[in-house]
Amino acid sequence: MASYARLEITLILLIGGAVTIVAGVFLHWWALLPGILALALLMFYRDPPRKSPAGDNLLLAAADGKIMKVERDYHGGEDDRRELRIVIFLSVLNVHINRSPCAGSVAEVQYNPGEFLNALKAEATLRNENNLVTIRPLSPLPGPVYVRQIAGVLAKRVVCTLKPGDEVSAGQRFGMIKLGSQTEVRVPEDTRWDVLVAKGDPVKAGVTVLARLKSK
Repeated sequence: MASYARLEITLILLIGGAVTIVAGVFLHWWALLPGILALALLMFYRDPPRKSPAGDNLLLAAADGKIMKVERDYHGGEDDRRELRIVIFLSVLNVHINRSPCAGSVAEVQYNPGEFLNALKAEATLRNENNLVTIRPLSPLPGPVYVRQIAGVLAKRVVCTLKPGDEVSAGQRFGMIKLGSQTEVRVPEDTRWDVLVAKGDPVKAGVTVLARLKSK
């Protein structure tokens, strides 16, 4: 189970266990209902082990879910920077642990308070509560690499354990978004990017390769 949710897991075990025992004493088979509910809640906080593919030219998925958008030549900043932007939608059934899309050092972590719009809406990316992690990737990947954890209509808490100066490896756990949400990955646009995913594709954090940087 996820180390980012020790309090929630403890409460689910204590309350769920107590309710299940009491229901078992007085309601017999009806005790199955709170037991099943507690198990379902615990499954939300699952954290399965992952083995990331080898390769310093790979950009990995930062979250489990489905690809919402793949945009080339994206202009999202205040300057003329062109980016490759990939957005992943996480449903309540997905694993919600976030993983680093590449190896490098953390340059900045910026928390941005905001709304809690439905994560399927395009405007949720910038209007919703979010946390933006900026990574200086190791060569040969161009940088900076941005990973944005975005809250959804149900997600009321974004957890990130990174701080500026931290070193991260590709596929390393760094946080969690609790309940349905989005995760955005942006990198400098480059004609050498071979994008390997498309809208609707399922992905796994730290395992699925979003894009591969081809050699010149």
